[in-house]
Amino acid sequence: MFRHQTIRLLLAFMILLTQPACWSSKEIEDLSVYTGLALDKGEPKTVEREFEELGGSYLKHNKLTATVQIVPENVIGNSGKEGETPKTHFHNISESGDSLLEVFRQISIRKNRPIIGHHLKVVVISEKLIQEEKIRRLMDFLLRDNDIRPSCLIFLSQGRASDTLNTTAEEVPSFRLEDMVHNHFRTSKVMKGITLSDLDALMYSKQSFVLQNVIEANGEVEFSGAGIIKGDTGHWIGNLNQQDVESIAWIKGDVKGGSIKTYDQSNEAITYEIKSVKSKITLKETDDEKYSFHVDIESDGRLIENWDDYESSSDNVYVTELEKMFEERITQKINVLIHKMQSTYKVDVAGFGEWFSIKKPQAWKQLKDHWDEKFIGMPLTFDVKLKITDFGSTTE
Repeated sequence: MFRHQTIRLLLAFMILLTQPACWSSKEIEDLSVYTGLALDKGEPKTVEREFEELGGSYLKHNKLTATVQIVPENVIGNSGKEGETPKTHFHNISESGDSLLEVFRQISIRKNRPIIGHHLKVVVISEKLIQEEKIRRLMDFLLRDNDIRPSCLIFLSQGRASDTLNTTAEEVPSFRLEDMVHNHFRTSKVMKGITLSDLDALMYSKQSFVLQNVIEANGEVEFSGAGIIKGDTGHWIGNLNQQDVESIAWIKGDVKGGSIKTYDQSNEAITYEIKSVKSKITLKETDDEKYSFHVDIESDGRLIENWDDYESSSDNVYVTELEKMFEERITQKINVLIHKMQSTYKVDVAGFGEWFSIKKPQAWKQLKDHWDEKFIGMPLTFDVKLKITDFGSTTE
C-alpha cells in the first residue's frame, strides 16, 4: 500500500514539473494594449514639437507619424472598480520618426505603461505616405515583430490615417473597422479583408494589388473603393471606386451578396438582388504564343425592386428585357474597370496573373517580373449571363 502511494506521489510531482506555466506573464493592468495603428506622412504634433523645444529630442528623420489606439483595460475584460465607467473607450497617441520600433519605444517615455501589440486589429496607411515610402519598408517591423498577430487587417486611407481611428460613436474605432469587413457577404463593395500575412505574400510576389480604402467625415468612416499598389515599386499609384471593386469581385467570382441597379426605358430604377455568381476564366493561346483571356460570368437572383408601376413582372418578355439590361450594366462596369487597368494605371489587379501562373507555369517564370507590361496588351472578352429566378414577395 505504501509503495503504491509513493508511486502516485512521484507521478503527481512529475506531472506538475512538466506543466507549462506563465512564468513570464505580465498583468494586463500593467500594460497599454493597442488595437489600432495608423501610419501617416511625418508631421509631428504640436506636443511633440514642444517636447523637442524643451530638449526632448533625439537623432531622427520625421518620415512617418505613427498613431496607436490604446484601449482601456475594462474594454478588453477588466471591469475596474464597480460602477465606474470610463470617460472614453480609447486613447490615441502619436509619435513621429523614421523607425517604427523606436517610435514605439519613444511612446514608453510618455506613458506610465509600455504598449503591447498582441491585440492589434487594424493597420491604416495613408496614401500620401505610400507615395513616398515603399509599403515593404513600412511593414517590415510589423512582419518581424512576434507580438503582432499576422491576422490583423490592412487598409489604406485617402486622408490622414489617424482620422479613421477617431469616431463620434461609443464603439472603439479599430474594432469597428474590423467588424465592417464582415459585411462582405452583403455587398461586394466591401473587399475580403487583407491580413498582414496576405500582404506579405502579395509584396513578395511583386505583383500589383489593391487594398480597401477608408474615408472619414464628421467622425464617421466608410469603405470607399480601393487603392492600387504597384507591384514593382511598392508605391500607391491611384484609386478604384466602389463599382470597380464590385467588378473585380464579379471577375473573380467572389460575390457573396449585393445588388445591381439600372434604369429601364422610362428611366425608373430597377434592382436585382444577387443570390449566386459563378465565374470561369479561360486562357487562350495562338500558335505564335499570343495570349488572351475570356471570362464567362453567370448569376442567379431576384427582381427585388421595380419603380415602374406599368410593367408586370409576370410578363416573360418583360423579364427577359430586364435580364438583358442587368447584363449590359454589369458588362459596362467591367469594361470601365478593364480600361482603368489596361490604359489608365497599366496594372493587373483582378487576378489574371494568378490564373496565368496556374495554367502556364513555365511561361509565367519568364513573364512574372514584367507581367503588368504584358497584361496591358492582352485582349480580354466577357460573356455575362444573368437569370431572374424569382420576384420576392410580390402581390402580382
